[in-house]
Amino acid sequence: MGNGKFYITTAIDYPSGRPHLGHAYEKVAADCIARWHRLLGEEVFFLTGTDEHGSKIMKKAQEAGKEPEAYVDEMVVFFKQLCDSLNISNDRFIRTTDADHVKVSQDIFKKIYDKGEIYLGNYSGWYCSECETFYTEKDLADGKCPTHGKKAEWVSEESYFFKMSAYTQKVLDFLEKNPESVLPSGKRKEIINRVKEGLNDLSVSRANVPWGITVPINEKHTQYVWMDALLNYVSGIGYPGTNFKKFWPADVHLIGKDILWHHTAIWYSILLAVEIPLPKTVFSHGFINTALGEKMSKSGGTVIDPLEIVNTYSSDVLRYFLLREIPFGQDGNFSEEALKERLNNELANELGNLVNRTIVMIEKSGGKIPDAKTDAGLQKKLNLKKIKELMEKFELHHALAEIFSFAGSCNQFINEKEPWKLDGKEKDAVLYSLADSLRIISILLQPFIPETSKKINQQFGVNQGLIADCEFNKFKAGTKVKKGEILFRKIE
Repeated sequence: MGNGKFYITTAIDYPSGRPHLGHAYEKVAADCIARWHRLLGEEVFFLTGTDEHGSKIMKKAQEAGKEPEAYVDEMVVFFKQLCDSLNISNDRFIRTTDADHVKVSQDIFKKIYDKGEIYLGNYSGWYCSECETFYTEKDLADGKCPTHGKKAEWVSEESYFFKMSAYTQKVLDFLEKNPESVLPSGKRKEIINRVKEGLNDLSVSRANVPWGITVPINEKHTQYVWMDALLNYVSGIGYPGTNFKKFWPADVHLIGKDILWHHTAIWYSILLAVEIPLPKTVFSHGFINTALGEKMSKSGGTVIDPLEIVNTYSSDVLRYFLLREIPFGQDGNFSEEALKERLNNELANELGNLVNRTIVMIEKSGGKIPDAKTDAGLQKKLNLKKIKELMEKFELHHALAEIFSFAGSCNQFINEKEPWKLDGKEKDAVLYSLADSLRIISILLQPFIPETSKKINQQFGVNQGLIADCEFNKFKAGTKVKKGEILFRKIE
C-alpha cells in the first residue's frame, strides 16, 4: 500500500456496563493494524470511543439513580482505562456527547432532510431496547430479539424516516463491485443476500427518548442512536475540514459481526445521501466465547474483566493471546489455562529465552555487538514478504505465528551452532546473527506486543525501527548490550 495515509476505526463502545474481553479484543486488533501501518511509514489516524445516547443508557442511569450525563461520564473512565492498560495507540477517543460530534450529526441530518430524503411518519414495530434495533416478526425468535434473547416490545410513535429504500441498488452495486468492501468474504455474501431483499426506510428519530442529539428541524425529537453513532467516523476526523479530506475514506472499520448490517446497509446509505465516498473495508471480527463456548455478553452475565487479566499477567500477555489464539475474522475461545500455556511455551520459552541467551552470551564476550555478518541460512528462515501479505489480508494470527516461527529458527540455530564451544570470528558470526535477527524480530513484534518490543530494544541498545529496517546486516557493530529483567516469567 504505502499510500501515505491509513485511517482505521473500532466500533464505539456502549458504556452501559464495564468493558469486557470483547471490547479489549477489538481494540487490540485495531491497535495492531494501526501500529503496523505506522511501521510501514504511513501517516495513521486511529479512532476509538464511546456511543453514549439512547434509551438503554437512560434506563441504566435511572437504575443507578443518576442523570444520563453523569452516568456516562463515570462509565467512560473504564473504557479509557482499558485503552491505557492495553497500550492502545489511538489518536482520538471520541465521545458522541462531544460538541463537534453533536454538530456534525445535526448538520448531516439537516442536509439529508433538505434534500427531501427524510420525512415525518409513524413508526410501529417490534423493538429490542438492548440493541436499540427494530425487528420484523420473522427476525424474532419466539418473539425474542435474535441477538439478546430478550422479549421484544411493540412500539408505536411519530418518527422521522430516512428514505433508505432508495439506496438499495447503489448499496448492492458497491458491495458486488468491491471484493474488499466487506471482509471476511463470507460476510460480504451474507450482506449481499440481505440487501437483495431490498432496504426499508429507516426510522431516524425518537419522540420519547430525551437522552439523545436533538433533531435540528424538530426539538421534540432526538436522533435515533444509529443515526448518530455511525457519524462518529466522519466527525472524529473533523468532517468536513482538512483532516477529514486527508484521511477519508476509512481504510478499515473494524467491527463485531453483530453490527455488520448497520455498517453496510445503513452507513452506506447515509454516506451516499450526503455524497461522501464509502469506506474501503468493513472488517467483521468474531466473538470471544468463554472456555465453555458461551458468547460473552453483559446481559448474559458471562463477562471476563480484561483489566484483571492485565493486572495478573500483563498487557502484552493478553494482547499476544488474543492475537495468536483467535483466527482473525472467526469466533474464538478464551480460557486462562490456554493463556498460561501460551505464556509459558511461546512467550517465555521461545522468545524470552532467546533474548536472554543471546544477551548473556554477548555480555560474556565483551558486551558489545561483534563485527560480523548474519548467517545466510538463518536469513532465509525469515519470510518477510509472507508476513507483509498476511498483514495486508488481516490474517493477524498467521502473521504472528510466522514471526514466532522465525524466533524458533533462531533458537534452533543456537542449538546447532553451540556458540559456547566456539571462539573468534566463528563465535562473532553466531552472536551477530542472533542479535541482528532479534533486532528485526523486535520491529515485527511491535504491533503485537509493544512493551516487550521496547524492552528488547533497550537491552540491545537500539531505537524502534520501521519495516524498512527489517533487512539483515544493519546492526551497528560496537553497540553496547545490557541485560534487563526476564521478559516473561513462567506461571505454574
